[in-house]
Amino acid sequence: MLELKHISFEVPADNATLGILKDVSLSVEDGKILVITGPNGGGKSTLARIIMGLEKPTAGQIIFDGKDITGLSISERAKLGVGYAFQQPPRFKGMTVRQLLKLARGSALTECECCNLLSKVGLCGKDYMDREVDGSLSGGEVKRIEIATLMARKLKLAIYDEPEAGIDLWSFSMLVDSFRDISCRNNESVILISHQERIMELADDMAVIADGQVQRYGTKADVLPYLMQDFNETCRFKRSRQEVDGPC
Repeated sequence: MLELKHISFEVPADNATLGILKDVSLSVEDGKILVITGPNGGGKSTLARIIMGLEKPTAGQIIFDGKDITGLSISERAKLGVGYAFQQPPRFKGMTVRQLLKLARGSALTECECCNLLSKVGLCGKDYMDREVDGSLSGGEVKRIEIATLMARKLKLAIYDEPEAGIDLWSFSMLVDSFRDISCRNNESVILISHQERIMELADDMAVIADGQVQRYGTKADVLPYLMQDFNETCRFKRSRQEVDGPC
């Protein structure tokens, strides 16, 4: 179980400090999916980076399986079973997809196992296993390969930052099914940062983060109707403005 207790994060800005996150408290139970959503620039990705250890909070605690991991490094958190998929995945010239998956698993993988992992993210294993993870791959292909590396690991908590970015509709549908299977079959906790309604539908719990704060937090049944109502009201407001002011 992951618990975030009163997490704050500030950065220097013009002889002052800018609050990116302000007193954020959330939790993710074992085997559950938490979807974090909200407007761009609200602090969602920063929170994910803090959970992984890529950034250090200026205040608050991160408790994982009853242990305070606030001061632990990225590698120490990885050893505890925490994994993270970036919005913009890195590339590894000279390393094949097969080698990357093997490195992620920490042991040998059969060709069948490699194919199975890649098929879960919408890639044909025979076409991709021996390709290098370099500039010859598109952004969407690299994104899917990175997600496959997380699926190759035996994680307790997987964090996916906008996994749908750069992925075609067919592959996106396969990813949605894979995220559902991961949580149900492996008892793995999952954090999904997304604006996509189909991903939101996977949630057990949801959090809306805006202006660095948790604006709403609860079960999907409580939060999703609120989001859809807010979206519909925003659309109605924009339509009414266009009727008065004319098109832009």
